[in-house]
This record gives sequence, C-alpha cells and structure tokens, in this order.
Amino acid sequence: MNRTPATASPAAAMAEGRRADSARRRQRVLKALNAAAASGEEITVTSLARLAGVDRTFLYRHRDLLEQIHALEAQPPNAPGTGPVVSRASLLADLLAAQQRAARLAARVQQLEHRLSELLGQQAWHESGLGAPADIDALNQKITHLEQHVTDLRLQLEERDQDVDAARAANRELMTQINSPANAAPTRH
Repeated sequence: MNRTPATASPAAAMAEGRRADSARRRQRVLKALNAAAASGEEITVTSLARLAGVDRTFLYRHRDLLEQIHALEAQPPNAPGTGPVVSRASLLADLLAAQQRAARLAARVQQLEHRLSELLGQQAWHESGLGAPADIDALNQKITHLEQHVTDLRLQLEERDQDVDAARAANRELMTQINSPANAAPTRH
C-alpha cells in the first residue's frame, strides 16, 4: 500500500524530503564532477562543492562521492591542446627532487662557507703579524738550505786539506830520502 502525502506522518514526510533533497544534490555533484573532468579543470573538494552548489560537508558525509573526487584529482587533466600532461604524482616527484637538490646545495654552501672562513682566518693571521709572513718563512728555509750547503763545503775543504797535508808529508819524506848523505852520489875531487 502506497501512502499518499496526506496519510504519511510528518516525520516520514520529512525523511522522504531529505532523501529526495540528498538525491538531487548527489545528482548535481555527479553532474559537476563529470563536467569538471570533461573540461580539464582542476578538481578539488572545494571547487566541486562550489560548482555543484552544495556544502563541502555534504561531500565528506558521502564517502563514495569523496573517493570519486580524490580519484579524479590524482588523474591528469584531459583538456585538449594544453601541452604535456602533468599529474599530481609527477608534481610530487618533482617536488621531492627539488627538495633533495636544495639539501645538497645547502650542504655545499655550508662547506664553502667553512672553507672561506678558514681562508679568511689564515689571511687575518698573516696580516696581524702574529704569524711568520710567507716571505720570511721562505727566507728562513733558504737560510737553512744555505747553512747546510756551507757545512757540506767545509767538509769538502777539510778533506782536501787532509789530502794536501798527506801529500806534503809524503813530499817531505821523499825529499829527506833524496837529500840524505847515504844516498848522496860520490863526489869527484
């Protein structure tokens, strides 16, 4: 038995009215969802609720509609002639790559700042006069090298002096042997 509006209770009539209103709003959401997908517009809960003329809470109360919205959000728009297709996943991948590159660049900048700090510190140290200037350090190295060279030359000179002394001694001995009376030749008188 079908009830007529006159015989239905007010509570049942209100519930039936709410169901009918919900079905009409649901149809508007589906129509707006299809229109947005066909036009290639960006699909979000807010934009779809505005397009369908419903409140966002209506979409959140109807999980099946919300899942359809999120599924279309993840798909690339299919607008003709708009160029390469960009999906949410590709944008997230690009964002991740950009964040990793930014982290690498930040580490490199920190490394360069540290190196610059070291070089500026060394320069300030040398300019302050507290450390030995580079030219004095080079001169000290040259002095050390020359002192070693002088020592080597003195050793060579001492060896030659010893050789000369040995040769003189041998020469004196030879001269002594030659000039000795036993080796003297008989003289004729």
